Amino acid sequence: MVVGSSCPLRALGGGVPISLSPPGRSHSSASPLTPICPPAFPGAFPPGLTWRGEGGSCRVPVCYRSGRAGPRALLAALASRAKTFPRTYERFLQGSCPRLYLLHTTFSRGIQALLLEVQEIRKIRWKMSQQSLRVQQLPYRDMERLRQFRRDVLKALPIGVLAIPPFANFLVIVLMYFFPRQLLIRYFWTPAQQVEFLETYDSIRRDSYLDVVQSLALAARSLPERRLGQRLQELCAEVLRGSQPCVAELCALRSLFSGSPLALNKLQVSHVRALSRVLFLTTHLPAFLLRRRLRSHVLEIGHLDRALLRLGLGQLSEEELRAACYLRGLNSTHLGPAECRVWLQQWLGLSCKLQASEASLLANSLVLLSLNYLRAKE
Repeated sequence: MVVGSSCPLRALGGGVPISLSPPGRSHSSASPLTPICPPAFPGAFPPGLTWRGEGGSCRVPVCYRSGRAGPRALLAALASRAKTFPRTYERFLQGSCPRLYLLHTTFSRGIQALLLEVQEIRKIRWKMSQQSLRVQQLPYRDMERLRQFRRDVLKALPIGVLAIPPFANFLVIVLMYFFPRQLLIRYFWTPAQQVEFLETYDSIRRDSYLDVVQSLALAARSLPERRLGQRLQELCAEVLRGSQPCVAELCALRSLFSGSPLALNKLQVSHVRALSRVLFLTTHLPAFLLRRRLRSHVLEIGHLDRALLRLGLGQLSEEELRAACYLRGLNSTHLGPAECRVWLQQWLGLSCKLQASEASLLANSLVLLSLNYLRAKE
């Protein structure tokens, strides 16, 4: 290729001067030569780069415009493939391993929900710090979110500690696969597991309901007020026969639960353990710690009830109604929103009238108002 008069050629954007000579002739500065690109010459340079001289230019057909363009193009291609890989992987799992696909999607959504929950908790904590608020002064949803998140962290803490040693994460994955109810928090349960596990937990605590009623009837025998003590025994007998007490009957007996032997700090240890199982609290603690934890959780429910009363039951979604009933002892997995709302209205009618010294009545009402609710409806 002939490119005009003889002169040195320079690369576009700066470079070392280059002179080209036709084959068989030597270049001399005294005798100007016409720059020629021999057939073998273009292959020695990257494509697309234009070489310019004072007397003309030559575009070499094989060239790269920059040494950095190749890696950039490669990274862009890899990024594009990486974006499509999750969808391809999910389609593969959905077609070949449906069960594994369900676990994969549940885990992915659980991670996203957990991260969003952490962000919400940070906002609540920041709000409390900026406004000098206590937990009891928060709105109902913020208070409930803090309570549930604390329980989730305590449940996930052992599995987190177990995963610290090297290569222990493989054992953790196996344990989480075979024991999801015991080791995984609610974000990582499938919809079917959520219903199944709530039923399982309810059957566990219902095993303690009769123990609570029998312990209450036994304590009523030693009450100093004979008439009220006898009425409490009759009420326990009616509950054991399948009836449900009304809120007015329980309010009439509230004075019995602020002193010995029915105050929380005076209850028998077996009675305290049964109430702890109703609230899903561990029973493997000394008696004074059992009473302290039970009192703390019962008072927390009382604060939630007052915040819920300020919010109004009509503001709760169906899921929130079910969760509120379940926390207070009623298995709401098979109840409709209207049934949950009616029961919660009765519960708030009792809870919001009680003082902190009468927390024992609130704890025992978790059983008295829930044990025969479904049977009474039927």
